[in-house]
Amino acid sequence: MQFNSKVLSGRRNVIITIFVLVGLVFVVRLFTLQVTDQHYKQLADNNALRFITQYPARGMVFDRNGKLMVYNEAVYDLLVVPRQVKAMDTLEFCNLIKISKETFIEKLEKAKAYSKVKASPFVSQISKEDYAKTSEVLFKFPGFYFQTRTIRHYPSSIAAHTLGDIGEVDQKQIDEDPYYALGDYIGKSGIEKSYETDLRGIKGLKVVMVDVHNREMGSFREGELDKDPQAGRDIYLGLDADLQAYGEKLMQGKIGSIVAIEPATGQILAFVSSPTYDPNLLVGRERGENFNNLLKDPMKPLINRAVNGTYPPGSTFKMVIGLIALESGSITPGTIFHCNGPGTLPIKCTHHHGGSPDLANAIENSCNPYFYEAFKATINNSKFGDIKKGYDYWQNMTSKMGLGHRFSTDIPYEQKGNIPSRDYYDKHYNKRWNSLTIRSLGIGQGEVLVTPLQLANIAATIANEGFYYPPHLIRAFGDSTAIPENMTHRMETGIAQKNFKIIKNGMRNVVEGAHGTARRYKIDSISAGGKTGTAQNPHGKDHSIFIAFAPVENPQIAISVIIENGGFGATWAVPIASLMLEKYIRGYSKRDELEKRMMEGVVTYKEER
Repeated sequence: MQFNSKVLSGRRNVIITIFVLVGLVFVVRLFTLQVTDQHYKQLADNNALRFITQYPARGMVFDRNGKLMVYNEAVYDLLVVPRQVKAMDTLEFCNLIKISKETFIEKLEKAKAYSKVKASPFVSQISKEDYAKTSEVLFKFPGFYFQTRTIRHYPSSIAAHTLGDIGEVDQKQIDEDPYYALGDYIGKSGIEKSYETDLRGIKGLKVVMVDVHNREMGSFREGELDKDPQAGRDIYLGLDADLQAYGEKLMQGKIGSIVAIEPATGQILAFVSSPTYDPNLLVGRERGENFNNLLKDPMKPLINRAVNGTYPPGSTFKMVIGLIALESGSITPGTIFHCNGPGTLPIKCTHHHGGSPDLANAIENSCNPYFYEAFKATINNSKFGDIKKGYDYWQNMTSKMGLGHRFSTDIPYEQKGNIPSRDYYDKHYNKRWNSLTIRSLGIGQGEVLVTPLQLANIAATIANEGFYYPPHLIRAFGDSTAIPENMTHRMETGIAQKNFKIIKNGMRNVVEGAHGTARRYKIDSISAGGKTGTAQNPHGKDHSIFIAFAPVENPQIAISVIIENGGFGATWAVPIASLMLEKYIRGYSKRDELEKRMMEGVVTYKEER
């Protein structure tokens, strides 16, 4: 009996232990379900509460004169919680939101893959009209609800490359910045990209109760958990909207770019790339289709040629050659080099202009042999020891003038152009090269490449007589916050002011001199300095180039114009630049016939083989 009692006692303890363990398992499981496991909590919450992201108004964009260039319009995103979707009239639903049944199935499966209990975008950017029709009967389609957001609108339909666009975030962007979630939008290009964190604002949150029919029943706990969104910062650009629109009209039917800069600040006044497009095309539900159409366009309107196009600068580069030659002491203003016109060797001149020009005459007549000799004298200058050290000096001075590298301000996807290094020539010519080998650099050809932005900055630097401010788009933030310091830092070229004055006066003669290559387009009562360029193009007709500034005494604007396949600089680039200068300074053009000819003129692109 004693044995049996002990056995029974042991069995009782085992049974008690089992019950205790089972009880503990249930307790732990309940704790997991109710506290640590958010899955069922989300299911419960989603049946009673709806967490609605409150998207802030994106900051507006104004031009330098306060003219509105970008504002917001309300649109509606249709969201879905897959777990809540019940049997419904799918055909009616698809007709309401204008999608096919196949698209419906595809989108629902995608939402399930993301989460069955979390809301995710189903159809984005539904119009006000479609929203009004759908919202009235949305109770018939459980699991779906609307969320308000804004999209961009461009009232003037100009400056597409400058303003940029916004598009849906990808997974990489979500992973990199926790601010973003599936279905959010982010700046993709232009200032929308550069100032994304300023323009986007801060999201808010609204928690509402919903009934069994998916209808909102009011705020939860009187808005205790709600958080108001904070609007993005407004931005004022240096851009002059009227000048920008004018430039785009002048560039119709042409491929190329216009860049205008305010020399005193580095602010960009006009940033034209042609062909362009209406920025409103990249807004709304048709954005994807429109983008693909633009991408397939053989004229490549999506390319911002102002910073993505790289070109030989041609004769405009002679101003850089002259400045460095003067600064190094390799030439003086009175230095003479012989020119025999087209018969000159090793570099011929384009025309006969009188035997042995000095620097002023060479600039006015754009003498090729003169600037080759000036370049040769610089890199061969005995003060440097040998030609390679002379070339290093020359390359370094071009860099100080903003060439061969990016400005790295607020302009996305900027190309750096090319000023070849000594190492490049050592490798290419097996270290056996001299001034004759690389003679094309002396007239802005060969391996040297620049962007229209860099050329405009050269014009601004000459206008300022020795310094520049990094070219940038922003003028001010709407809340008066100072713009980044790197855009207001004065960049010195290391070249004496007196040498710039010499070049500046020479450029004035190009426009106003008796033999100047741009004299036909002198502006009445407005003084200007400029330099024509004709850049050789291995793929077809030469490019027409011009850089200029005005007024000479107190420059308010510096400009570069490049017309691909436009031929001589004076054919297209000069008259277009002349009209732009007049428009900005005077406010209008007095030359109606010239204006009409430029706006209606077409430069045919034809690649030669």
